[in-house]
Order: sequence, then C-alpha cells, then structure tokens
Amino acid sequence: MTTTKPAVFLDRDGVVIEDSHYLGNPDRVRLLPGAAGAIASLNRAGWPVVIVSNQSGVARGMFSEADVDAVHAHLAELLRGYGATIDAYHFCPHHPEGEVAAFKIECGCRKPRPGMLVRAATELSLNLAASWMIGDRVSDLEAGSAAGCRTVLVRTGHGMRVNPASLDRDTLKLELVAANLGDAVKKLGLAGQARRAA
Repeated sequence: MTTTKPAVFLDRDGVVIEDSHYLGNPDRVRLLPGAAGAIASLNRAGWPVVIVSNQSGVARGMFSEADVDAVHAHLAELLRGYGATIDAYHFCPHHPEGEVAAFKIECGCRKPRPGMLVRAATELSLNLAASWMIGDRVSDLEAGSAAGCRTVLVRTGHGMRVNPASLDRDTLKLELVAANLGDAVKKLGLAGQARRAA
C-alpha cells in the first residue's frame, strides 16, 4: 500500500524571493526576509516543501528552461545557507500567447490549473487534501484549491495588491491571509506539526 503525506506548496516569486519580473538570471535572486527561516522550520517539522511557479518567460523567448534550472540551483544554494531545503521544483514554461512554438500551448500545468501540484503529488506520494498552497496571487490559490489543498494568501509580492475582502474564501479554500511566508507558517502552527507518512 502506498503511503501519502501532506506537503506545503509555495509559489516562488513574491513568496520566497523578490518578484523581479521574468527572472532568468541567478544573479537577480533575492530572498524575501524570513522566507528561508520559514522553509527551514517546515523542513525540521517534516513537511515536504515544493515550489510551483509559472515561468512564461520561457514561452516568450526571454530565457530558457536551463536558465530557470540555474535560478533554482542558485536559490537552493542560498537556502542551504539557512539550513533550508526545497524537496522539488516544478515550473510551467508554457503560455498560449508565447513566441516559442514548442511552448505556445494551453496546458494543464500553468496556474490557475493544478497540473504542477498534481504531478508533484504523484512523484512524491503527497496527500493533496491535507496539504497547503501558499501564494501571493489569486491564481496560486485557484491552483491549490483545484488540486484539493487548503490555501493561504501572503501580502508580499503581488499579494500587496490583492483585496482579501474580494475573495471567495470557500471556493478558494482560503484559510488565512498572512503578512509573509514566515507569518503564515507561524499562524498555521506548521513548524510545530511534524508530518509523517499516514
């Protein structure tokens, strides 16, 4: 019998690092205050942590998939300095209005669709219904909800421009609006809840 465990899914830009718009250069990676410590606390509590990120800059011809991988490798190096680890990085390179033919498609992985979360759940044996999706955009919350996760909006990045009062909390499975990733982890008590295969 395959065992499953809950996870914490994180959007990347505006949640873990500064949203610098179409990031294809590792030198532009800047951790948001407290994000690395929050991820480290999730690691210590046994939560798998997965980044799910739309990267339409690939489809737009602004950078390559290899550039995205390089950004993630540099991010992983920065996080290691804080004792933090991302268990998996998933990104969507597609956009229906892209310039690169191979990526100019309607896909199932671009948020608000749940494809990245579903794929990660299959690969890592995750229980989506017991998992969390933390993001700064409504599309993050929609993807998390569509995958069956509970969701959290953080007021960093694009989240500063989202009006929480305008959101349908039930449809989005929105359980918390937090100042930032560290605030979300603290208020949800995730760092104190060790998660094991169930």
